[in-house]
Amino acid sequence: MSVDGYLDDASPERLLLSNPADFDRVDEVRATCDAILIGATTMRKDNPRLLVNSEERRAKRIAEGRSEYPLKVTVTRSGNLSSDLRFWHHGGDKLVFTVDGATEKLRATLAGLADVVSVGPEIAWGSVLDELGRRGVGRLMVEGGGTIHTQLMAQNLADEVHLAVAPLLVGEAGAPRFLGTADYPGGSTARMRLLEARAIGDVVLLSYAPKERS
Repeated sequence: MSVDGYLDDASPERLLLSNPADFDRVDEVRATCDAILIGATTMRKDNPRLLVNSEERRAKRIAEGRSEYPLKVTVTRSGNLSSDLRFWHHGGDKLVFTVDGATEKLRATLAGLADVVSVGPEIAWGSVLDELGRRGVGRLMVEGGGTIHTQLMAQNLADEVHLAVAPLLVGEAGAPRFLGTADYPGGSTARMRLLEARAIGDVVLLSYAPKERS
């Protein structure tokens, strides 16, 4: 995020906040995970492939008896996801969580591209995480966007938060922020435990344990 807490600016083009060394760090973290999750808005806006780019890291996963790529996961309530998005056409298995009312539409749109699972009339994160656990996901990486970050943090479901703070100021009212307004556990005085603080070029990585508040 930027120093003033934004994930992007308000322009049509994606704002690159990280530097090459930090992008490589993200690739390394992805390679350690069983699944990577992004929200539908992020998919539509950024159109990412969401891959482990390093051949060496993918080879190591295979050597360990794991899939070449982590499971790719998204969550959508509307079901408005095009089959042309790059997410569906790169990497390994894909999984979509949605609500009852959008299930059939998504299954028709994404036939052969992804497994579609309904978690009920509304998105319930407990059901999402339980289903991922049943599918063997022990380590999940959530890469956004801000709505999902806010929901998971407000429901105290994040074990670690990794913030890469870029030396940029966005300051645009319509730009997406890392976190939105919510009733966060413990309120404004609850301090999360710091796990790591590290400079990566001109970016600073801050890692926190949100469940360990004092």
